[in-house]
Amino acid sequence: MGSLFRSEPMCLAQLFLQSGTAYECLSALGEKGLVQFRDLNQNVSSFQRKFVGEVKRCEELERILAYLVQEINRADIPLPEGETSPPAPPLKQVLEMQEQLQKLEVELREVTKNKEKLRKNLLELIEYTHMLRVTKTFVKRNVEFEPTYEEFPPLERESLLDYNSMQRLGAKLGFVSGLIQQGKVEAFEKMLWRVCKGYTIVTYAELDEPLEDPETGEVIKWYVFLISFWGEQIGHKVKKICDCYHCHVYPYPNTAEERREIQEGLNTRIQDLYTVLHKTEDYLRQVLCKAAESVYSRVIQVKKMKAIYHMLNMCSFDVTNKCLIAEVWCPEADLHNLRRALEDGSIMRMFFNGRYILLLMGLFSVYTGLIYNDCFSKSVNLFGSGWNVSAMYSSSHSLGEQKEMVLWNDSVVRHNKVLQLDPSIPGVFQGPYPLGIDPIWNLATNRLTFLNSFKMKMSVILGIIHMTFGVVLGIFNHLHFRKKFNIYLVSIPELLFMLCIFGYLIFMIIYKWLVFSAETSRVAPSILIEFINMFLFPASETKGLYTGQEHVQRLLLVITALSVPVLFLGKPLFLWWLHNGRSCFGVSRSGYTLIRKDSEEEVSLLGSQDIEEGNRQMDDGCREMTCEEFNFGEILMTQAIHSIEYCLGCISNTASYLRLWALSLAHAQLSDVLWAMLMRVGLRVDTTYGVLLLLPVIALFAVLTIFILLIMEGLSAFLHAIRLHWVEFQNKFYVGAGTKFVPFSFSLLASKFSNDDLA
Repeated sequence: MGSLFRSEPMCLAQLFLQSGTAYECLSALGEKGLVQFRDLNQNVSSFQRKFVGEVKRCEELERILAYLVQEINRADIPLPEGETSPPAPPLKQVLEMQEQLQKLEVELREVTKNKEKLRKNLLELIEYTHMLRVTKTFVKRNVEFEPTYEEFPPLERESLLDYNSMQRLGAKLGFVSGLIQQGKVEAFEKMLWRVCKGYTIVTYAELDEPLEDPETGEVIKWYVFLISFWGEQIGHKVKKICDCYHCHVYPYPNTAEERREIQEGLNTRIQDLYTVLHKTEDYLRQVLCKAAESVYSRVIQVKKMKAIYHMLNMCSFDVTNKCLIAEVWCPEADLHNLRRALEDGSIMRMFFNGRYILLLMGLFSVYTGLIYNDCFSKSVNLFGSGWNVSAMYSSSHSLGEQKEMVLWNDSVVRHNKVLQLDPSIPGVFQGPYPLGIDPIWNLATNRLTFLNSFKMKMSVILGIIHMTFGVVLGIFNHLHFRKKFNIYLVSIPELLFMLCIFGYLIFMIIYKWLVFSAETSRVAPSILIEFINMFLFPASETKGLYTGQEHVQRLLLVITALSVPVLFLGKPLFLWWLHNGRSCFGVSRSGYTLIRKDSEEEVSLLGSQDIEEGNRQMDDGCREMTCEEFNFGEILMTQAIHSIEYCLGCISNTASYLRLWALSLAHAQLSDVLWAMLMRVGLRVDTTYGVLLLLPVIALFAVLTIFILLIMEGLSAFLHAIRLHWVEFQNKFYVGAGTKFVPFSFSLLASKFSNDDLA
């Protein structure tokens, strides 16, 4: 930095940060330490700044982390420091980290609270056992524990007693026993004498060993006391005095048998509490040990995140451009490093991470561009057009052909804005284009009508092939789970339903493309009308695509109609037949019975065991019915819902694939608009100023093409493609049932710990 005699030259720079990448940019700047931020919001209080909510969230994380460090230190667990400084957490992980820390805090507080409660209960039981042991020799009574009044001082010696009010013979003798701290014994005894006026007898004995106070956890000396009193009123006063001096009062047994039972129960409960408390402490220590491994990194991450938001609060927000503006001091020699740090933190890293998806999207875009022969709304003539315009002129035909055909001449060409090519004239149509759409269609006035029809049919064809492939994948699932009956009773009827209706639609589309030529195109029937007539059974004879079409369509409808009841009733009836003790394909059951439900592992093991013993392997359907409780109504309802969803979904899903047509239409129209409003205008300017105007036009055309066609339209097409894969395709084979695997691993808890209190 600088030289020996002069400081480093500095410059004041202004940074424009996009709202979506400002956090990442400042994170990259903070790692390199290149700039000093100026506060552009000096007149704004800290509570009114833009990122005050994020700062409070960081403070909440700090509070949670402080609690975790406190618990780790209380457990005498070392806090290792990491060798490297972790970067600030990405924004997409902040909410997850906050949720994990909050759950961990709640869990630790509950475990700690339960541990303290168990510990307090244990100390109270220990005190109770000591109290019973010491007070056993305080008062000697007979078997019924009736009081012998000779144990107490004679009445004649107690001058302070009021014999008339005491009514000694009618009063009930009671006891209050417990423990009191050593320093409170003298004051406690004086208070009893003053308040109770001598109607009580107090006996003390010091415990041999100090005990821990259940309330404070302090180890102190205790005295065991036994207070004898007459009358309920005196008893209430005694209990209130015990509460004032924080005595630990415990019930005093009335008989020796009750004392023995209480003592045995206390010993059992103490042993149980020792066991439970030990396991609780072990679990708590394991969790805290695992947490201590990542505390240092979490602390650093939260510190960096909070510092980033403090710096963002010093920036001004441009509402118009939706960006943050920051002013920083930076050494002039580090300006290139500053630019590099901003590049590291910018929408480009996201594109780099998704480069393979972008590559595939680009490849498929090139493929569809070749099929539609469309590149920036312009056709590419790779193989030469199959249409010949010169063949429409009258000069190229004989006099006889000129009389029979509608041909062009110079007058027709001059006085007609729109001319129509007739493919029936020899030489006009020389054959189809080898790949995709003929480039001459880009010049036709009915271009949109023709391309819409073609793209709509292509969307339907691709969609039906996609869904049929999904049904075929379901067959592999049934083979994997050894449920072959699902193939015959579910998958095959689904395929027949799909192919007999929508597969036949594809056949009609391709058949019409191949059979009808330019000469017979005018008499070609409408596929939509033919497809509708397939279900209406028109009484009058209609001209179809091929001979015998009516019989083929009726056969397909019969197959479709038969596949529907098989879908609804096939699987439930088959399972019901197995449950009623029928043999599976003529083979009786092997006699195995599973202990647990849904144990498919045992089913597989039993199947292999059958093979080893020479028995024919029994289908899993048989085993499931012999092992689990059979509910025919539930199975029938489930299968009916699945069948209805599939049959209706075939129609709605096929229509959903028309979004491919709509997206292609929107993309083509946007390309046409950009070409017509920019490039065509630039190309029509005269050569004198055309070059100067064409350069900015090309630049603007490239920018709009990238941001509108490639980014915006590409993202839209990507989302629609994901939707088609997830809904229309995966529902043909993906179920998502089963039990979620949640392993017991402390590594899942480690990410929840981190604290700022290590500083």
